[in-house]
Parts: sequence; C-alpha cells; structure tokens
Amino acid sequence: MTDYGHDLRFGTFLPAEAANAAEALRLAVRTEDLGLDLTSLQDHPYQGRFLDSWTQLTTIAAHTERISVFPNVANLPLRPPAVLARAAASLDLLTGGRVELGLGAGGFWDPIEAMGGPRRSPGEALKALEEAIAVIRALWSDERSVRFEGEHYRLKGAHPGPGSAHDIGIWVGAIKPRALALTGRLADGWLPSSPYVPPEQLAESNRRIDEAALAAGRRPEDVRRLYNIAGTFRGDSREFLQGPPKVWVEQLAELAVTEGMSAFILMVQAGGDNDLERFAMEVVPAVRELVTAERTGSSHKPEAAAVVLPEPARSPEERPLNPTLATPTPDDGTRLSSVRLWDESERPAGPESDLTAGYSARQRASGQHLIDVHNHLREELRQLRDLVDQVAAGAMDLGRARSMINTMAMRQNNWTLGTYCESYCRVVTTHHTIEDVSLFPRLRAADSRLAPVVDRLEAEHHVIADVLERVDQALVAMVTKPEGIAEVRAATDLLTDTLLSHLSYEERELVEPLSRYNVM
Repeated sequence: MTDYGHDLRFGTFLPAEAANAAEALRLAVRTEDLGLDLTSLQDHPYQGRFLDSWTQLTTIAAHTERISVFPNVANLPLRPPAVLARAAASLDLLTGGRVELGLGAGGFWDPIEAMGGPRRSPGEALKALEEAIAVIRALWSDERSVRFEGEHYRLKGAHPGPGSAHDIGIWVGAIKPRALALTGRLADGWLPSSPYVPPEQLAESNRRIDEAALAAGRRPEDVRRLYNIAGTFRGDSREFLQGPPKVWVEQLAELAVTEGMSAFILMVQAGGDNDLERFAMEVVPAVRELVTAERTGSSHKPEAAAVVLPEPARSPEERPLNPTLATPTPDDGTRLSSVRLWDESERPAGPESDLTAGYSARQRASGQHLIDVHNHLREELRQLRDLVDQVAAGAMDLGRARSMINTMAMRQNNWTLGTYCESYCRVVTTHHTIEDVSLFPRLRAADSRLAPVVDRLEAEHHVIADVLERVDQALVAMVTKPEGIAEVRAATDLLTDTLLSHLSYEERELVEPLSRYNVM
C-alpha cells in the first residue's frame, strides 16, 4: 500500500483530429469551467488527420485562464529536445506557469521515418529519451551556456532560456521495465494509460519506478503518478470504471491511497459533455473527500460504498415533459433492419424539463412547428416505402421512382447545420421564410447544456444523408440487376429505422428548448 502524498489533480485528454478542432477547444474551455486542473492532447506529428499539438495547445492556452496544458505525450523522434525545451518554456512563460511536458520515446517507426525522423531500436529510443531529458533540463537551467555530447543529441555552447514561469514537470509515458526504471531515475512524473497499463499492473510498475528512484539517490515521492483513464457510466459490471459515479469514486480513491496515483486524466470524445460533467461534478469531489479522509485518519470519513452522490440521471425516455407543450412523437422501438449505424444509448440528453413553467401560445407554437415539419417527413417516408413497393410490383419504372425521390424534402435537405430549419420550414408553409437560419448555434448560445445534443443531431443528419444515398444507389443498381429489389428494400428499411428514431430523439430534446428560448 503506497500513497506518495501528492495533491490530487484531475483533467482531460482531448480529441486531436483536425476535424474536431473547434470541439476540442470547446471541451478544453468546459474542462476549466468545471473546475478541473489539466487538459492535454496526444502528439502524433506524422498523422495527417491530426493538428500539430503545440499549435493546438497554444490556442487552448489562449482561450483559458487557469488550467494547465500538456502534450500527452510529445513524440520525441520528431520533436528535437532543444526546440521542445524552448517551446515548453515559452508557452509556460506566456501563460503564467500553466504548461507541463509529457514526453515519450516514440513508436510507429514507419510513419516517423516517412516524416524524416530516425528509426530507432528499443534500446536506442530509450537512450535518446535519457539524453533528451538532459538536454531539456540543461536549456531550462540558469547557466550561461551549456554543452552536451550524446549519441543522439548534442549541445555545443547553447544558451539556455527563456526562463519558464514555474518548474515544468517532465512526465514520461513508460510501460516496459527499462523505461520505468528511467522514469524513476530521471522523470518528474509517470504518465501511463489505463487501456495499456490496467490497474492490476500499477503496483509492479510503481515498484520498478521506486527501486530505480532509490538507487539514483531520489525519493519515490519525487515522481508524481498520473493516469489517463477511460470508462463508461453505463451499466454496473464492477470492472474498472464501468458503472455509475459511485463505482468510479471507489476505484479512483483506492488507486490514490493504495497505488499512489494522484492525477486522473479522462479521455473525452467529441460530444462527450455528459461524461465530462459527471466526472467533474459527481466523481472528482467525492474522490477528493475520500482520499482526504483516508490521509487525515478522520473518524468520520465516509466508506466508499456510502458516498452520497446524486442519483444517476433518468434515461431521456423516462423523463417527464412539461404537459403544456406539444407532445413529441415517441419512438416505439420497432426496427426493420439488423444494421445499426449509431448507438442510441450514447445519445446525450439536455437539461430536464421544467414541469412548472408556463408558456405562451407563441412559445408553444415553436415546439409544435418542429413536430409538424417532422410529420411531413414521416409522411414522405411512407410515400417512399410505397414507391419501393410499386417498383417491386412492376407498377412504376425505376426512373420515375428516382425522380420522385429526388423531389422529396428529405432529399433536398442537405442535412447541414445552418440550413436544416430553412429547408424544413419551406416544406411546411410557403409563407414562412427564414433567412440566414442558424437554429443550432442559437440554441448553443441560449443554453450551453444543449451543445452535446445539437452536436449529436448534426452528426445524425450526415448519417441519414448517407442512408438516402444508399437507397438511390440501390435503385440505380436495379437497372442491370432486377433482383436487386431486396437491396432497395434493405436500404429503405435502414432509412426508416434511422430517420424515425432521429426525429423522435430530436423532438424529445428540442420541443421544450425551442419553446423556452423562442429561437425559431
């Protein structure tokens, strides 16, 4: 049983894809707003889908005021340590001491080499990491000039500086024994990830770090233990981080007091606000309470199983809605296709309905308008299925069917964020024109808690557009393969499942916000 006595810190590990740049920035700001301490990004400079991590971290730092930022972890083979030292110190100085340095020896040698980096054996990579730490620390020193002669890196009278605002920690991402020993000898922190180093392996890894630290004349507590974690709040399997917040609290607190893990970095996906908020609001405070009670020996410390937490949120289908508003169309659960293009259990939910609120006739009309538009789409879907039946029966040719499909509102609508409402409203009434529609951004601005719902709805719009394309492609294929009617039916069944499910979800989540904020 080991507790190194470090203060507890909590943070996030954000998505790095260029396509999610705005989302990562939003989640970073949300991390700070929720009172967490750290936010981080993976660093894979050879990956064309990812933004450069230092550029993105700088942007995040400019949009926040308190949280620390760090690469999780910097790819040493493509980051010369002398330049990395100056980059980290510069950003730390500019942010008033809000930068740490996660550092890794590298891997994925083919893409590293493709980018002009070196291909290193495990031994060479470890030696280069050791040298890099020496180079970085030398350039953070207050010496007039520094020299270093290594196998991989050299300094020949380089001038240290600029000085950082605080003592930047070097946190090494290590898994194997030799790398763990190096961490104990030289690093300020150890930064593993739970998918690669599960909880049952922490004790042995910590033992190797501690032994190496002692052999080098250091104390084991000189090395902070951080942990990138992934899990789900659904279910209650009792596996690691697989269950409600109470399970997370018990498990993380135990790791803090028995394995010395003192920083927990939650891996957050795009649109993962619900998990982030439950982590920050329900897990973090209770972990702090339990660990403090254990460390102080309080006779009143709560047992982990008795931590009082808010009840898990009811599923969206179970939540009562304001009875004065239009009634969303329920999803009856019928599915015609065996294909599933999304996981409905992962759909985020907005704030619960205010059952006591009163709404004017104009406000109620906004929610009803959405349902009216959706009912038109439901009717068009019925027509589409009828068209397929007519083609199958030989009562209509394929060209006519495709022509009719292409005139449907569901097909004309390009399912993009800014135009969805305008397209729908033209279907409902020719007298109602909405110019420069920005419904979803308005909802985000009106209530930030709706952002995950809006993001999910937008993502589903694109999925449905692809399903419509499947229907069209299946009809085209039937020109040369009449027996392809089975594929047409399969595509139509999939469209029915996805569209009806989506419309019900959208009504359930947006009828009340549309009425409350009157943004249509």
